[in-house]
Amino acid sequence: MNTKILWGIIGFLVLLNCLTVAYFFSNNQGGFKKVSTSVDINSSTEETVGKIGNTVITRQEWLVELEKRYGKETLEDMIDEKVIKEMASKYKIDISEDVIEREVTMIKTMYNPLDHEKINDDQWREQIEMSLLLEELVTKDAVISEEELQQFYDQNKDLYDIPTTYHLSHIVVKNVEEANQVVKELDNGSNFSALAMEKSIDEFSASQGGELGFVSEESGFVPEGYIEKAKQMDLNQWSEPIELEEGYAVIHLHEVIPGVTYSFDEVKNQIRRQIAIDQVQGALSIKSFWEEAEVSWFYENE
Repeated sequence: MNTKILWGIIGFLVLLNCLTVAYFFSNNQGGFKKVSTSVDINSSTEETVGKIGNTVITRQEWLVELEKRYGKETLEDMIDEKVIKEMASKYKIDISEDVIEREVTMIKTMYNPLDHEKINDDQWREQIEMSLLLEELVTKDAVISEEELQQFYDQNKDLYDIPTTYHLSHIVVKNVEEANQVVKELDNGSNFSALAMEKSIDEFSASQGGELGFVSEESGFVPEGYIEKAKQMDLNQWSEPIELEEGYAVIHLHEVIPGVTYSFDEVKNQIRRQIAIDQVQGALSIKSFWEEAEVSWFYENE
């Protein structure tokens, strides 16, 4: 595995140390209180959410089971998010839109639909901002010399040289007649993703709606013809049939990320965080700030 891919994977895993928030806790006054099946439940909590013959599952039973399975983990994530925001405010740590945009760009160019959820820009930006705030907090006291930072940049310049990248999907069929039929159905309003799942013979992408992720001329895992065709297309446009060794393809262009090379000054702080994180024992965690944030919670005695 080359250096760019390796560091890319590391960077993606660090940046996407996301904080999942699910709101299924009741609002309680006077401290923490678990939902209990023994408490009185009014007509609203008797709402049926599932039925099996004459047996029903009430909303109250459902919430109790959710708390039992996921309550501690979800509450912990919610507290972590609040602590990160509070500590970032206390130490005057702020992540600029330029930094978030750069991280989004770098992550997108490494996006593989077979490994990750579908792209959601707003969700990614929130996750990236929280991850960067966490990194800044955990590494705020780290001192890395300018010489070491420059050396890292010089040795890993390819990480900061982003080629023009195209977000593509495709539908692969056996012959040109089938490909022309696909184009006709798309022209008549059919959904590209649905058609890919129905008609594409590419087993790796069909179940993902034909999703290929972001690819460039350097990617090497899509036919060269795809990139050449994508260069001539408008956004949200599909192509005419493209001949392949195994049949014909129709591609869909979702987005183009123009190539860019980030200077040392632009990524210096990112490098500082990365070097400092490499020196941290174990996974990144905000737990060391819980006491400072005066956290108390339902599960603290477990």
